[in-house]
Amino acid sequence: MVNYSAKAVSALIASALTGGVSAFTSLKTPHQYASSLSMSTAESAAPSASEVLWTPSWKSGARDELFGPIEKYCEDLHLVTRRKTRTVNCGPINFGSDHPIVRQTMATTDTANVEATIEQVMRCADKGFDLVRITVQGRREATAAAKIREGLFKKGYDIPLCADMHFQPKVALLVADALEKIRINPGNFADGRKDFEEKIYETEDDYVSERQYLLDAMYPLVEKCKELNRCMRIGTNHGSLSSRVLSFYGDTPRGMVESAIEFADICRSQDYHNFVFSMKASNPLVMVQSYRLLAAEQYRLGWDYPLHLGVTEAGEGEDGRMKSAIGIGTLLADGLGDTVRVSLTEDPEFEYEPCNRLAEIAESRLSINPDAKARQLAVKPYIDTRDITAFARRAGELPEQREGDAVDVRGFLHRDGSVFSVVTPDMFSKENVQYLYQELGCKTAVGMPFKDIATTDSIYMHTIPPSSDVDARTAIRRLIEVSTGVIVPASELEKDPLPNAVALMSLEDAVARNGALPEGAIRLAVSLDGDEEEELLEKVKELNPLVCILKPKEGLSHLHASRRVFEIFKAKDIQSSVVHHFTTDTDDSNELALQMGTKIGSLLTDGNGDGVMVEQVGSKQHFSLGFVRKTSFGLLQGSRMRNTKTEFVSCPSCGRTLFDLQETTAAIQEATGHLPGVTIAVMGCIVNGPGEMADADFGYVGTIPGKVDLYYGKEVVRKSIPNDQAVDALVELIKEYDMWKDKEEEEQEEELVASA
Repeated sequence: MVNYSAKAVSALIASALTGGVSAFTSLKTPHQYASSLSMSTAESAAPSASEVLWTPSWKSGARDELFGPIEKYCEDLHLVTRRKTRTVNCGPINFGSDHPIVRQTMATTDTANVEATIEQVMRCADKGFDLVRITVQGRREATAAAKIREGLFKKGYDIPLCADMHFQPKVALLVADALEKIRINPGNFADGRKDFEEKIYETEDDYVSERQYLLDAMYPLVEKCKELNRCMRIGTNHGSLSSRVLSFYGDTPRGMVESAIEFADICRSQDYHNFVFSMKASNPLVMVQSYRLLAAEQYRLGWDYPLHLGVTEAGEGEDGRMKSAIGIGTLLADGLGDTVRVSLTEDPEFEYEPCNRLAEIAESRLSINPDAKARQLAVKPYIDTRDITAFARRAGELPEQREGDAVDVRGFLHRDGSVFSVVTPDMFSKENVQYLYQELGCKTAVGMPFKDIATTDSIYMHTIPPSSDVDARTAIRRLIEVSTGVIVPASELEKDPLPNAVALMSLEDAVARNGALPEGAIRLAVSLDGDEEEELLEKVKELNPLVCILKPKEGLSHLHASRRVFEIFKAKDIQSSVVHHFTTDTDDSNELALQMGTKIGSLLTDGNGDGVMVEQVGSKQHFSLGFVRKTSFGLLQGSRMRNTKTEFVSCPSCGRTLFDLQETTAAIQEATGHLPGVTIAVMGCIVNGPGEMADADFGYVGTIPGKVDLYYGKEVVRKSIPNDQAVDALVELIKEYDMWKDKEEEEQEEELVASA
């Protein structure tokens, strides 16, 4: 970050000590700041809604014609080219395509605790963040925000601050005196708390007439931001759309976009353009679709406002990083995004590394990078027909049993997405095999493996134990007998047959052999490198393999080469399942999650892919087979494909949080993390809580200090439960709705070992 000169800071301190505030204006910044706040004295009356806001003709469908069809949502479908956006000033930094991607985070301290917040912001700035957002609930926090801004200046920190505003238009006016940026939420800035009450509009006039209060609330803030050259973020959240918008557009990406456009219209009516948009959701698929729709709408309207990217309530640890990488990485690969925040249920300093890495990965992919451009141009031409207005997964064909099959092949792939594991012959030794079964996610009974909910579907081996190794071959046979596919290169099987194996060949070899299998093999798998001619790819339909394993060759853009394969398959009606083969040499578990999320998640969010196979390359295997398997299942769950564990939606904490979010989330995960198919939301307050729990079965939401409410769906079913009793009460609630199961003995033993 850039700090002010010692001379400037000294002048500021001297002025502050005498109670003056004019030192803020002497700093080399276009802004004016105040350590005491006041309402604007010259507020002009807001115009009528009909003069400013676009009027929908929803009954005639005219708006649908204006909103679509989508002609363009990014600069280039075949080259990663950053969308051209205007420069938006925010103190010493700028947002926009002519500037680096801005890294930002949010403080978790109580804003009223000025010193603690200053210290945390300083730590964030020292980490490398460009901007920090702080919570401003009311006048007390607005006054504290001014002191925080002043205190940071005194310490030589000019990192800009953003006020996070909900429900309080008048407080936003106050804090605009002190901070560089104001974030407003269209869902509750003027509408107040969300009540999920459905509103019925008999006429278009009824809907339009209700929007006058938006202008009345927003107009003074826009005036002030324009006057002081403040920056604004119009930040729509999927979880906090207003009841009015929900009733009109539904809980949809379309509603999110329209909600933001309304507020942008108000800004533009006053010739105020120093703002950015965001479209956050806890579901990466909803988030991606919303941003793409907003970008498409901006292209249609001729707008060029920057985008702030983030997956809200992503959670913590590997899962939080994975979800963020899937959503943010997908959009950055489209060339969308000018600023990024990774929302983790961790201290804000820990958000920097994933935030920075996602930005670095994006910048390395841009076509202005000669190497990246060469890889993208090396992909053979194709027509991109993806529909960004709706999510539809391309579901590949599943194995069918044939007459004469000696084993059940139907478990070799999973309908919701498959995980393949790469294993080596030594893992099948007599002393290792029980550990191997465990690492593959198998349960065992008297030493025999059987599949569980998160067991590897198929394994891949470059080489196999010789037939003379009876113990190893027996172990392999036992896996096959419980419907685990064993995929081996055809060349290996020809040297030493393996009964009931799946033979892997390159597509070219498979065509040359007309699909003929080696002795003992019962199914064909083909490997694709993404560079095959279209005529060759068409042959997949005739071969009808069990699965295609796609690994674009070196020198090609992984994203675009993969998209090309799926486009050709769609055009030629090829239904074969496709599993992504991902290789990595990283030794960092967080980096692995980010790589998988950005590289494979960006394909799965478009519905392209039926699973993943992760292979560690290099001289050392840094992660256990079990860890890679679990991370692979995490990718599928984060991509909304296959649930193998409890899904947690947890907010990243902020100054509004009413309990220790990290400690509470950990306790809830420990108590309930063994419930696949169940989604639990853990929310520090009610700002986004009830809304972001739209997909959750159960919710745990802070309401007042020391007390939480429990939700079933969107309904509060337990109120004001003391914090120390709330986790147990949540467990009882899950039992009450028949969604509980006791932990199995093995899981309890694993937890004890892990905690030892």
